[in-house]
Amino acid sequence: MTRTGDTDLTAQSASEAHADAAAAAGVQGLLFDDDLRPMPEDVGFRGPTACAAAGITYRQLDYWARTGLVSPSVRPATGSGTQRLYGFRDVLLLKVIKRLLDAGISLQQIRTAIAHLSKRGIDDLTQITLMSDGASVYMCTSPDEVIDLLAGGQGVFGIALGGVWREVEGSLSELPTERADGNDEESGSHANDELAARRRARMTG
Repeated sequence: MTRTGDTDLTAQSASEAHADAAAAAGVQGLLFDDDLRPMPEDVGFRGPTACAAAGITYRQLDYWARTGLVSPSVRPATGSGTQRLYGFRDVLLLKVIKRLLDAGISLQQIRTAIAHLSKRGIDDLTQITLMSDGASVYMCTSPDEVIDLLAGGQGVFGIALGGVWREVEGSLSELPTERADGNDEESGSHANDELAARRRARMTG
């Protein structure tokens, strides 16, 4: 377990309180082990599409890009008329930022948390649950770590990145995509078809 201030934390175990804490806080569903796969790295989403999927304003998107919080990884703005393209991972982080802001976490704490998440591999993200006590943000990678935080009274809420991944995937399946090279018609349709197929498979499976 890591607190997003470069300090490793080992919460005091309280084995007798594990079950009660888990039930009281609804830990079920906080960690996901589904087969969640990223989109091709050369397929992205324009700013307005990223905003719609993440639930943020274009002003927020622009400010966070200019300040380096979340920059478009597929295609940055390189001049007049160039459209920024955000990758799936970028949109996922934007959605996480929105959730943390809605929970009252300071932008300073969010920047630290996002910096830690950005260092993680794409596969690692789906195994992380962010917990917060309103002041600090903790990264948990196992159910035991989540329960230890709750038992110690440190966890006020949790955000399972696997769950956010599925929400973003569902939103983006209905929105247009574009390739970094600008040849977006065929690849955009293919990417949306793939996202929609994953969404249907989970709904029917």
